Amino acid sequence: MSLHQKTLFITGASRGIGREIALKAAADGANIVIAAKSAEAHPKLPGTIFSVAQEVEAAGGKALALQLDVRDEDAVKAAMAQAAEHFGGIDALINNAGAIKLSGVEHLPPKRYDLMFQINTRAVMVASQAALPYLKQSKGHILSLCPPLNLDPKWFANYGPYTTTKYGMSMLTLGMHEEFKKYGISVNALWPQTVIATAAIEFEAGGPSVMKAARKPAIMADAAHVILSSQARSISGRLLIDEQILREHGVTDFEGYRYDPSGKLMTDLFVD
Repeated sequence: MSLHQKTLFITGASRGIGREIALKAAADGANIVIAAKSAEAHPKLPGTIFSVAQEVEAAGGKALALQLDVRDEDAVKAAMAQAAEHFGGIDALINNAGAIKLSGVEHLPPKRYDLMFQINTRAVMVASQAALPYLKQSKGHILSLCPPLNLDPKWFANYGPYTTTKYGMSMLTLGMHEEFKKYGISVNALWPQTVIATAAIEFEAGGPSVMKAARKPAIMADAAHVILSSQARSISGRLLIDEQILREHGVTDFEGYRYDPSGKLMTDLFVD
């Protein structure tokens, strides 16, 4: 189970879970395309495409930093072509870029919904379409960070707009699994069992109290590694939870993933 010399194109990889997936694969000697908007440091959210590129190289991988807005389909197509030319192909697309606003229909500005739809749902289609010619050659992977389809009304009651954009990603995952079967491409989704400790969570979605109830991003990276290392569509068409896929592959102790050993873990959105 190694990603040695495999090329991973990761959107939103300048920080958080995307960065962690990049560094995990880099330790195998993978080629990592860090495709994100952050070319300059944010005052509260650390990490840029260039800082992560340095980390990837230090971890043993090869890096290509590309500033990219996943809403721009021409730019996505050009970035995919540049990545394939640079590394000789693409073996996996990880749709990690995301936008969130936990608001109901009454108070959500339509422009904010447009942003979530474009960065969440639409970007999965745009990036997967752009990657498809290269994934056909490699019989590679598409992995999107989106949840199982949990239709409990509680997930729609207070932030239905965000929910629809994330479930749209999940439905595209199921659709592409069927559509791309003839090409031998594996298509899956991955979502955390618990809240994940990232800078975005710390500064924008809950603060220190939520961080205390979180797991480290490493659990998502380890789960993604299992999926991306699988062969011949042995894992495909699944909307997976990180803990679930790791348990299937023999992991039984999850204590090391806790961000704060004294905290009580909080399940993530869309997980019962």
